[in-house]
Amino acid sequence: MSEMKIEVQKRERTGKGPNRQARSGGLIPAVVYGGGKESIAIQVDRKSMLDMLKKTQSENPIFLLNLGDKERHAMIRDMQVHPISRQVLHIDFQRVLMDQKVRVQVPIELTGVAYGVKTQGGVLDFVTRELQIDALPNDIPNHLVLDISELHVGQHVEAGALQLPNGVTLHDDAEKVICSISHARAEEPGAEGAARDEPEVVKKGKTDDA
Repeated sequence: MSEMKIEVQKRERTGKGPNRQARSGGLIPAVVYGGGKESIAIQVDRKSMLDMLKKTQSENPIFLLNLGDKERHAMIRDMQVHPISRQVLHIDFQRVLMDQKVRVQVPIELTGVAYGVKTQGGVLDFVTRELQIDALPNDIPNHLVLDISELHVGQHVEAGALQLPNGVTLHDDAEKVICSISHARAEEPGAEGAARDEPEVVKKGKTDDA
């Protein structure tokens, strides 16, 4: 688990106008909610926030929000990003208690080369790339590791077969397929010859790409 301390300020004014002013001043409008307390409108320095996000290796970093003389652990639950400029427009922080489990999505990392791919000419299909788990904030793994070295053609691995770290429980469907090895799709007989026998037709004039 990664914990990062960051200074935040309370927003006295909210709405589109004040939010635009905050962004133009190098701040990101945000809100912190949950933990049995009222939601608070805050703002955070853009550069400091982005620098922290670049450094962390976790998909679910824990932040220690410092608001005056108060500190509170929180996680990012939503981050709005402009579709063109990719500028962060708004962040939703959720308060977390370090002694209570939280539910998060964690990515899956495959290791090894499957026997079915290396020896049997099979094809790997990585179906599910992240799973939902429950864990204490300090126990949240950066990723879940799955060794596929012994996976043969015709075999697959389900979520329930993953070995989870201590203190981590699966909150996803245990029968959800993570990955599988299938036979390589063979070309239909004569398909290659047919392609050679039929020359490509090039039409003159306007095309759909014009």
